[in-house]
Amino acid sequence: MVAVARPASHMRLMRMDDLDGVAAVEQASYDFPWTRGIFADCLKAGHPCWVLCVDEDLAGYGILSVGAGEAHVLNICIADAYRGRGLGRHLLVRLLDVSRWSGAQRVFLEVRPSNPLAKTLYESEGFREIGRRPRYYPAKEGREDAIVMVLDIAAGDIEK
Repeated sequence: MVAVARPASHMRLMRMDDLDGVAAVEQASYDFPWTRGIFADCLKAGHPCWVLCVDEDLAGYGILSVGAGEAHVLNICIADAYRGRGLGRHLLVRLLDVSRWSGAQRVFLEVRPSNPLAKTLYESEGFREIGRRPRYYPAKEGREDAIVMVLDIAAGDIEK
């Protein structure tokens, strides 16, 4: 496998003035996207919300919910123009770091079976499937299950 050079990037906390750009990436990426209002609500609720920038371009974002010793990856996305460059992994690892720094022992997420690239990324970072949520996601042909995954980070599983 040939390593793909990751472009120079930086991450920072999401701000309210990022919401138009975040919503645009979301709209372009999903058939059933979150609304701008959902992202605004996440910020208002104090969820750890991060953006990944390449130069001045918003290349991706990730949102966590953290509490009671657990974290949940609520949303993670890389803009189409920046996919395939290792940025999704870079962002995921940052979210795992934030989870650990926040005292989480375990990190949960859901992924669509129709998104095998994301599932493979999560598995490569140590996530394992623990169940399914039937008919969880809206889909073009009705509903789609969610694969529920977990990563135990209490023992330093994600130290690399």
